[in-house]
Amino acid sequence: MNYYLALIVLIPLFSSMLIGLVYIYSVKISSLSRLWFTIPALSAPLISFVIGAILFLGLKGGANAYVFRPYVWLSLDTYDIYMGFLGDKLSLFMVLFITFVGWLIHIYATAYMKEDPGYGKFFAYFNLFLSSMLLLVLADGPLVMFMGWEGVGLCSYLLISYYFEDPLNVSAGNKAFIVNRIGDLGFLIGLALLFLYCAPYGYDYAAIQSQIQMIPLPMLHIIGLALFVGAMGKSAQIPLYVWLPDAMAGPTPVSALIHAATMVTAGVYMVARFHFLYDLIPAIGVFIAYIGAFSALFAAVIATRQSDIKKILAYSTMSQLGYMFIAVGLGAYSTALFHVFTHAFFKALLFMGAGAIIVALHHEQNIFKMGGMRSVTPVVYICMLIATLAISGVPPFAGFFSKDEILLEAFSSGQYVIWAMAVFSAILTAYYMFRLFFVVFEGQNYHHEHHPHDVSWVMKAPLVVLAIGSLGAGFLGLPALLGGNNLMGQWLAEWGVRASHVSHETEWMLLGMNIAISFLGIILAYVKFKNYDLSNPSLLQGWIYHKFYVDEFYDTVFVQPLKRLSEKITINIDVQIVNAFVMGLSYGFIRLGKILAIVQNANVRFYAFVMILGASSISLYLILILR
Repeated sequence: MNYYLALIVLIPLFSSMLIGLVYIYSVKISSLSRLWFTIPALSAPLISFVIGAILFLGLKGGANAYVFRPYVWLSLDTYDIYMGFLGDKLSLFMVLFITFVGWLIHIYATAYMKEDPGYGKFFAYFNLFLSSMLLLVLADGPLVMFMGWEGVGLCSYLLISYYFEDPLNVSAGNKAFIVNRIGDLGFLIGLALLFLYCAPYGYDYAAIQSQIQMIPLPMLHIIGLALFVGAMGKSAQIPLYVWLPDAMAGPTPVSALIHAATMVTAGVYMVARFHFLYDLIPAIGVFIAYIGAFSALFAAVIATRQSDIKKILAYSTMSQLGYMFIAVGLGAYSTALFHVFTHAFFKALLFMGAGAIIVALHHEQNIFKMGGMRSVTPVVYICMLIATLAISGVPPFAGFFSKDEILLEAFSSGQYVIWAMAVFSAILTAYYMFRLFFVVFEGQNYHHEHHPHDVSWVMKAPLVVLAIGSLGAGFLGLPALLGGNNLMGQWLAEWGVRASHVSHETEWMLLGMNIAISFLGIILAYVKFKNYDLSNPSLLQGWIYHKFYVDEFYDTVFVQPLKRLSEKITINIDVQIVNAFVMGLSYGFIRLGKILAIVQNANVRFYAFVMILGASSISLYLILILR
C-alpha cells in the first residue's frame, strides 16, 4: 500500500495534464462539452481523498508510517537522495482535509467559472495547485518538500494573475511571486545548511532528526530562523505579508483554495514538520510566537476599516495564521494544527460565501454597495452566519475550541504579552467579521447597481457541507475540561499535546473570558452596523484604511531604489559594455563586408580582369621558378 502515497500526488497531476491537453485541443473546437474538463477536475481530489482515508484508517489500526521511495532522484558522491513519500499521522491528517475541502471548492468552482472562456485552463492550474500542495505535505525530506513548496508558489502566480488582461491582476501575481521568492531565499539557506551537516547520513526527515543534535547550537538558531523566513513568505506574516491582500485579484475559488487548504498553511506545516529542530531552539520559537502575535493584531486592526469583502477575509486569514504561529512558536504544534484544521472549514466557507454574494450582485465586492442580501440568498446567509460565529470564537462552533487552546497555551506558557495581543485580536476579529456580516446582510437603504439574484445549488451545496464542518469540527479537539478526549491531540501527540500549567479554576476563567471577548466584539459590531444606513457614504480614509502605508513604504525604501540601481546597471554594464561589444562586433563585420564588396560587385568585366590578372600572375611565377 505504500505506493498509494504517490497516487495521491500523481492523480491530480495527471488530471491537470489531461485537462491542459484537452483545453489546447478545445481551442480549435469551441463546441467541446465542459464535461471533458469537469469530470477529471472533480474526480482527482475525490480519488486522492479516498486513498488518503484508506491510509489514514490503516494508521489508526496500528500500522507504522508508510514510506515509498520509487527511485533515486539525485546521486551525489557516495550518497543518494530519493524521490520519497512519507505517510505518517501528520501528513495524512493534512491530506484528508486538503483533498476534502479542495474537492468542495472544485465543485463550487464549476458553477463560479461556468461562463469563463478559460474554464479548462483554470482547472488545469487548479489541479496542479492541489498536486503541488499534496507533494509538499507527503514529501519524506526537505528537497522533495521544496519541489511542492515552489509548485504552490508557481500555481499561485498563475491563478492570481488568471485575468491577465487587467494589468493590476498581473501586478498582483508578480507581487505574490516576488515576495515569496524573498522568503524562499531564506528557506533555501536553511535547507542548504541542513544539507551541509546532514546529507552524508541521509537527507530525509528521519535522518535529519537523528543527526540534529550533532549540529552546533548557534548554527541551529541560524537554520531555524532561515527556515522561518520561508514560512513568513508562504504564510503571509510580518514583514512578508503584503502579497496576500493583492492575491484577491484571482477568481474567488482560488482565494478559497489558497487560504483554506493550500499555500498559506504550508509555513505552519513546515515548522511543525521540523518540530525536532525548533524544540532545541526555544528562543527562536518565542520569536516566531511574537511574529505571529504581531501579525494577528496588525491584520485585525487593518481589517476593521476595509471595504472589499475579499480583502477583509484576506486580512482575517493573516490574523488566524498569526494564531497558528503563536502555537507552533510555543511548542504546541498539535494545537496549531488543530486550528489549521478548523480554519480550513470556516475560511473556505467564508470565501465561497463571499463569492456567492459577489456573483449574486454581478461581481460587486464593496460591502457598502451590498446590503439586504439576507432575503436574496437565505442559504448563503445561514452558512455565512455559521462561519462568522466560528471565526469569532463563539461556542460550540469550530473556531472556539482551537482558538481557546491557543490562548490557553500562551497564558500557561507565561507569555502574557503574546496572550494579551491575541486576546485583543480576538475582540477585533469578532468585530470586523460581524461588521462585514451586518453590512452585507442587514444593511438598510441600500441601492444595488444591478438586480441581485440567488445562486445555484451547485454553489450552495458545498457551503452547507462546510457549514456542518464549521459547526462540528471543533468537537474532535474537545478538551477534558469540557468532558472530551481531545482526539486531535491524541492523534498528533508526537507534535506536542496540550500540557496546561494552570489550575482548572484558571482554565475555566480563561474559557469564560474567551467567550466574553467574542461577544464583546459582536456587540460592538451590532451597535454600529446592525441597521447600517448604506445611503450615507462610509468613512474610509486614514492610516488604517490605507493599511498603514506599508506598501508605499516598501515601494519607497526598497522597490524604487532597486529599480534605479537596476537602471544604472543596465546603462553601465548592458549598454556600455555588453551592448558596446556586441554592436562593435557587428559594425566590424559591416566594415569587413564593405571591403569584400569591392571585389564582390557583380561586374562581369571586373571579374574577367581579376581572373586574367590572377592567371597571369601564376604564369609569371611559374616561368620565373622553372627558369
